[in-house]
Amino acid sequence: MSLEAVDKKDELKDKIESGEEEEEEEEEALNTPVSADGAAKKKKKKKKKPTGQTTEATNGVQKLDINAEEGQEADEEKPKKKPTTDGPKQTNPPSIPICELFADANYPVGEICEHPKPRDSLDNTLAVNRMTSEEKKALDVAHTDFYRDLRQAAEAHRQTRRWVMSWIKPGMKMIDICEQLEDCSRKMIKENGLSAGLAFPTGCSLNHCAAHYTPNAGDETVLQYDDVCKIDFGTHVNGHIIDCAFTVAFNPKYDKLKEAVRAATNAGIKEAGIDVRLCDIGETVQEVMESYEIDLDGKTYQIKPIRNLNGHSIAPYRIHAGKSVPIVKGAEATRMEEGELYAIETFGSTGKGVVHDDMECSHYMKNFDVGHVPLRMPKAKSLLNTINKHFGTLAFCRRWIDRTGETKYLMGLKNLCDMGIVDPYPPLCDIKGCYTAQYEHTILLRPTCKEVLSRGDDY
Repeated sequence: MSLEAVDKKDELKDKIESGEEEEEEEEEALNTPVSADGAAKKKKKKKKKPTGQTTEATNGVQKLDINAEEGQEADEEKPKKKPTTDGPKQTNPPSIPICELFADANYPVGEICEHPKPRDSLDNTLAVNRMTSEEKKALDVAHTDFYRDLRQAAEAHRQTRRWVMSWIKPGMKMIDICEQLEDCSRKMIKENGLSAGLAFPTGCSLNHCAAHYTPNAGDETVLQYDDVCKIDFGTHVNGHIIDCAFTVAFNPKYDKLKEAVRAATNAGIKEAGIDVRLCDIGETVQEVMESYEIDLDGKTYQIKPIRNLNGHSIAPYRIHAGKSVPIVKGAEATRMEEGELYAIETFGSTGKGVVHDDMECSHYMKNFDVGHVPLRMPKAKSLLNTINKHFGTLAFCRRWIDRTGETKYLMGLKNLCDMGIVDPYPPLCDIKGCYTAQYEHTILLRPTCKEVLSRGDDY
């Protein structure tokens, strides 16, 4: 090829790339005499590049992207992929049991955190060693069934409470709120005797009442706009319990109270871990909670932790398994241990920060350690058989006894309490006129990490 032809080819190439070529120059360049090898590579007349198509230079000749328009049309004919979701779709209101929603039993894993280094430890490698240790990973695998049960119960709790939050409002009767919540929870967990079901009655304690209130039959209490309501309920699979609670308040003036207790609960969760002293958790919780104040009706209150309420360890079919997690400093130095399950819950108050028994009792639970006790009252014997069949050592309430078909059982229930076979758990209240709030999560101290089983996108 002559130098003149090469120059014209290069000039044409520049113009094609800039989209400014002219048909006359293109014809002249393509008709320029070239060598035999060059003639074999001669191309047809080029058209302007369509908008949106890409080009590439090959051996000094400009080439359009092959089948650009055809490919675009083909893409339009293909069905578009649906956006990915976080998991299987539930109905509204929820009706599909979790075990059917996740047919492969691959239930959502909770929030994973490293175990913290205990305050009094000189070992800086605790968390790293546990997260990477092959031995600890093998221990995790050995407890797969246990984890699966807990995660199923946790997902049932999450979906139930998410639905409840969508409709709970002032003007509703407390008994209706509890029964709707429990009906949904029973569906989600696919209640099956003592193999799966509700772990304890739905707490819906109001205002100065901090815990253990659920309405008995005939209770006409109505939720008000200015109420602060603690919703505390639990689910279980094979006795493996999820205990989780949150606070509902419609008036924004209570936001600081809710924020303080939620922050204190999260601080307690962060502090918790294998070999951590329980007293250190209590000190952390108190420090965080007391850093908050709230203005109510022109008066400022420091938010106090309720010092005689605690978190607790959990065992199969046993909601309080022996260890207490304080929410104030000065408690015992007992340590958390590998494999333990805990409910980390904190309560904040604008009152004295101490609760006492008050109001009509609704919560009961069979004493876990009680042996055989001879009973003379026929009604007490009949009621005990009902309790053993339907509740075992899980907590229950009078509404639940009503559901079993038992009638006129109050004297029998009193006899069981007097004999120490069943323990009553009356509502726990601070001074009248104050407000209390609660947040709670269940955590598992796995060999490799700490899993906040009940964590959700809500709290």
